[in-house]
Amino acid sequence: MKLKRFTVLCTALTLTGATVAPAVAAEDSHLKLAERLREAIVAQNFKDVIDLTPPEPTTTATTATARSAGQKEKYDQSPAELMNRPQARMSLSAAAGKPLHQTPNMDAAIIQLDDYGQPKSVANVLLSPQYPNGVVVPVKRPALSTDQVRYRWWDDTEWDVNGGKGTRDVLAGRENAPIDFSSPYPASVLKLMVGFGVLRLADQGKVDLDADYAYNPNPVREACGGPSVKKIRQHFDEMITKSQNESTCALIKMIHDLNAWDQVNQTFVDLGMPTLMVTGTIPGNGGRWIGSNMSGLDTAKLLLLINGGGNVLWTTDKGKPVTRNELSYSSRKFFQETLLGQGHNEMLSTPNWCGRDYPVQGLPQQVPSRWIQPDGTVKVGDAIYDRDVRPCNEAAEVTFAHKTGWVDTTGSDAGIVKSFRGKDKRNYIVVVFCNLGTDYVDADRPADPPGVFPVLYTQKYAKLGKAIDNIMKNL
Repeated sequence: MKLKRFTVLCTALTLTGATVAPAVAAEDSHLKLAERLREAIVAQNFKDVIDLTPPEPTTTATTATARSAGQKEKYDQSPAELMNRPQARMSLSAAAGKPLHQTPNMDAAIIQLDDYGQPKSVANVLLSPQYPNGVVVPVKRPALSTDQVRYRWWDDTEWDVNGGKGTRDVLAGRENAPIDFSSPYPASVLKLMVGFGVLRLADQGKVDLDADYAYNPNPVREACGGPSVKKIRQHFDEMITKSQNESTCALIKMIHDLNAWDQVNQTFVDLGMPTLMVTGTIPGNGGRWIGSNMSGLDTAKLLLLINGGGNVLWTTDKGKPVTRNELSYSSRKFFQETLLGQGHNEMLSTPNWCGRDYPVQGLPQQVPSRWIQPDGTVKVGDAIYDRDVRPCNEAAEVTFAHKTGWVDTTGSDAGIVKSFRGKDKRNYIVVVFCNLGTDYVDADRPADPPGVFPVLYTQKYAKLGKAIDNIMKNL
């Protein structure tokens, strides 16, 4: 594939009389970044973790029964639920689990940005039981898209008992694509799509961020909470910075109230991000999110749009130029500031646990000051962290405007990284989706202190975040 693409590129340039060297150098930079990302992922040996809920031996009948029951709903657990989780469940004992029986599914994407916010290099790597050493996704430019992946919907049972192979296609017409991949459920990173929908409607004059929204769920759903009245701006902030499910349900319902979800999903398609979708949610309460899908590449493009940048950011396969003006300046600024206020910094970056031996420190991010208490510890809503983060903030090299997500079979993180002046320069977008969620732990994972927000994931994510940041500052 690489040789073919290189040959076609050189032939085209020769026929048009263009200068070959700069274009070839650009192509090499994309391939170099992708290969370094693949190596960084494989180096973490993600298969070397413990599954706390290993699959039981199944028969064809029991597998069919599980599938016919449909996908269970998935919401990130609240801080209170997590901090009250039995310690025996959060720490490893001899009987707690078994080694992971196969390579996990991971979708990782990076977009390196130039000084003007334009894509400089792009990389997308997939990991799965079918691709245990990772596979580099061919990315078309200037579309920043791929038609080489057959994306499948995530299903826990199919991953456990069907060799990680999904059975339902996300996109039609990809049946003959050479790469077959089941996209991990995005968990709370799906809130980026909700946020985009809200701000598009605000730009169209259909939503006033400073207006009250009376959320009256019918029926009431535990994960979504009861009736409330809040400013839409407050719902948005709580959805992103605290990953509050109640506010997310409220905003999803608000979009339903405006009969706008079809419009929002079609916008993703029209802008060349067809794997992004929020479907099947309940109009009366905004619940049931399991019909959401996101690929790493399209999520990175959504963040590229939110970040802004001069001129055309990408051109869709249908020839539509996409610019930052798909969101207004005020909407992009609000979205960026909200992502910069993220309180849950605990996957690719881990500064909320500054100084702990476990987990290791990941991407060297600064913790937003709004969450830091007088003693230097962090409190994000009901989530309590026990470490003084001021030493890590003093040593921080970057800001990370991002959104995390956690459920039993999802660990996800997606955001925009920018270095501080005087530090090694980097400016990039990073997205990681994986099915290793809260049901998977490291063999040497210590127990969490009682009453403290627990370490949700394997620390291999933090090691990967650090490795990616080292790649980006040395490019």
